[in-house]
Order: sequence, then structure tokens, then C-alpha cells
Amino acid sequence: MTDEFYMSLALDLAGTTKQQTSPNPAVGAVIVSNGEIVGLGAHLKAGSPHAEIHALRMAGSQANGSTVYVTLEPCSHYGKTPPCANALIEAGVSRVVIAAQDPNPLVAGKGLQLLRDAGIEVTTDILLERAQALNKEFFAYIQQRKPFVTLKQAITLDGKIAAKRGIGEQITSKESQVDVHKDRENHDAILVGIGTVCSDNPRLTNRLGNTKKQPIRIILDTHLRIKPDRLVIMDSSAPTWIVTGSKASAEKIAQLSQISHVEILQLSNPLIDIEELLLELGKRQIMKLYVEGGQTVNASFLKSGSVNQLITYIAPKIVGGTNAIPMFSDLGVKQMENAFELKLQEIHKIGEDLKIVSVLK
Repeated sequence: MTDEFYMSLALDLAGTTKQQTSPNPAVGAVIVSNGEIVGLGAHLKAGSPHAEIHALRMAGSQANGSTVYVTLEPCSHYGKTPPCANALIEAGVSRVVIAAQDPNPLVAGKGLQLLRDAGIEVTTDILLERAQALNKEFFAYIQQRKPFVTLKQAITLDGKIAAKRGIGEQITSKESQVDVHKDRENHDAILVGIGTVCSDNPRLTNRLGNTKKQPIRIILDTHLRIKPDRLVIMDSSAPTWIVTGSKASAEKIAQLSQISHVEILQLSNPLIDIEELLLELGKRQIMKLYVEGGQTVNASFLKSGSVNQLITYIAPKIVGGTNAIPMFSDLGVKQMENAFELKLQEIHKIGEDLKIVSVLK
């Protein structure tokens, strides 16, 4: 069997736990001795043993002289768990094959150097692109110290998100709605604007019924217009963070802060600055942010240059008319040559709808 074969297996293992490791990356490990797999492991959640440790425990004494395949460079520092590079050295492995190096410039390459200094053969960049794609959110988070932002929208074929202002209606099929809940499960937080809260009164939870963790609900509300009868306030099944401006009512902040699952994030400017918000969320270890806003929030994120990925569900419906609400408010585009250009990455048919995954060029 080839290095690519065993690394592919390690990446498959990592993919099975991706929804539960944030803010850590999803990592898989495979240990091979004399042509046989003797150890398998995946990182299960932040603070728990890393993939290499699980695989070494399974392999036991057979790890001595083995080859270890791991999807991300073994750590070389003490955090919530001891360094994996040291564990591999102590186990007496002969060779370590790595898909991707650690993206953190402060530690990148240090784990590899520890292994080489111990006389272990190291091979890198095996299935590198697949490994980077698996943990694209982690790589972006580490390098930018901000969440990986996914902008999600459900629209009609003519690009509308509502038939008229103030009316929240389902646009896409039940199959697409289930798919959205699966995406929510894979994110640390869901963000909407106060307009969506007022018109749709969403619960903003994952309702698949098998989730172990609800994403944090983030509401952009510059002037704290939110009312106590909104579901994000009444429902305590998930934390609610309300982001507001510097001139928001101190009395309203005090009132809302008394609700156990509600936290107020007051920013430094009267109007909410997307860059400041994302840096604050990064400090709070929000690695994957799912934006489900209306046209104003969508436009704010797109114009700020903060969108890493767009997921668009298109229903085979046409609304027409001048009262229907488009996906974005004014983006300041006056000529087609200045339009925001996208690169399509995936297209799926879900029920009667299309799901398009794209990135900005």
C-alpha cells in the first residue's frame, strides 16, 4: 500500500469528528507496522487526547519501528495535553508521514524538527490539498485570528429572500432546511441581524434531534431594539450574544444581562464594525461562523471583505415585482466590471433546490 492510501484513511478518520473538535482541528492518525494497520485514532474534542495518542494506545508495543500517518503536524508544546511529538519519539516509531504542517507560524515546523532530531524519518505534504480543505476553517482562524465566515442564503430563482419586507416565509424545500440544520451543527455560532429577529422570530438552533452542542446565537442589534418575547431571548437551549454599539442604552443592557443565557457584547463605535466584531469573536474561540442575515447584514459582511465562503440555496420559484427583497442591499456596484466575482466550488441538487458553494475570487 502507498503513503497516499494510508493518509487517505487518516483523513477519513479526521472527517468523522470534524463537527466536534472546534476550536481545534480535526486530525486522524494511522499506524502501520510490517504492512499491517496496528493503530487508528482521531481527535475527538478540544482538551481530549490527540489522534496520535489514541493510535499509539491501540498499537501498544507494535508502535516500535512503525510508520505513523497523521493529517497535521504533531504538536511540540504543552497545552491541555502533552506534546504528541514526544509521545511518538518515546514509542520508538521509525517514520512519520504528515499531510499538512501546522499553520501557526509560531510553532510550524517545530514538531517536525523534534522528530528529525530524534532520528525519525519525516515525510511531508502527502495529500496536502485535501488536508487543508478538511481544516480550512482552522487554517483561516489560526492565520487571521478571526472566524471562518460562511454567508448562507435561501433565495428564489430571481434572487429574492422575501416577497415583501417584514414577512418571513420558507423559500426552500424541507430537504434544504434539513441540510441547513446539518450545516448549523458544524458551526460554533449563527449570526443574524435584528431585522431578521423582528420579522422571522427565529429560534436559531439546530433541530436535528441528535446534536450534543447548540451553536451560539449572535444578534447584531446596534440600538438594542430586541424585545423580550423573541425566541432567542425566551429559549434558553443555546447561549445568545447580542452585539450592540457604544451608545446603546445602559438600562437595556442591564436588563438583558440579567437573563442567564444572554450576554451583551458592546463594541467601541456607535455603529457595529464587522472587523472589530470578528476579532472579538476570534478572542472568544469562535472558529466557524454561519451568517444567516437579511440583505443589510449580507451586504455589510460582503463589503467588509470578511466572507470566506458563500452557501446559496436556490428554490425553483420566481417572485418578481419591486416589493420583493433581494439578497443584498446596495453594494455600491455601479458597473458590471466592479461586481463581486465568485468561483463556484460545489453544486448539489437537494430536493427541488440547488445548493451552490462558492468563494470570492
